[in-house]
Amino acid sequence: MFRTIYKSKIQGAVVTEANLEYVGSITIDEDLLNAADIIPNERVQIVNLNNGSRIETYVIPGKKGSGTICMNGGTARWAVVGDRILVISYAMIDAKEAEAFKPKVIFVNEENQFLRIESKNL
Repeated sequence: MFRTIYKSKIQGAVVTEANLEYVGSITIDEDLLNAADIIPNERVQIVNLNNGSRIETYVIPGKKGSGTICMNGGTARWAVVGDRILVISYAMIDAKEAEAFKPKVIFVNEENQFLRIESKNL
C-alpha cells in the first residue's frame, strides 16, 4: 500500500509578484525549490496565511537567489503581493517508509531568503 504524505514545506514565504497574464502556476526562487526538494512542474498545495484559503498548482523555477514568489494566472487573483504563504509538496511512498519518513520544513526570512531546514516527524 502507498500513502500520500507531506514531503516538504516552504514556511511563511512572502508573495513578491502577481502576474495575471501568465498561463498559470507559481514561480519560486530556485534556491528554495532545491532546499525543499521540489522540482519544476511538481504539483504543490499553497496555503494563504492571510486569508486561510488553499489552492493547488504547479511550480516554475525562478531566478536563484532572487527571493521570487510570483502568483501566475488565476492564482494572481488568490493572493496579493505581501501575503504570507506556505508551499507544501506531497509524495506517495510505501506505507512502511511513511512511518519513519521525516518531512523538511524550509524557513525563510521576509525577503524569502533561505534561513534553515528542519527535518522531523511532526
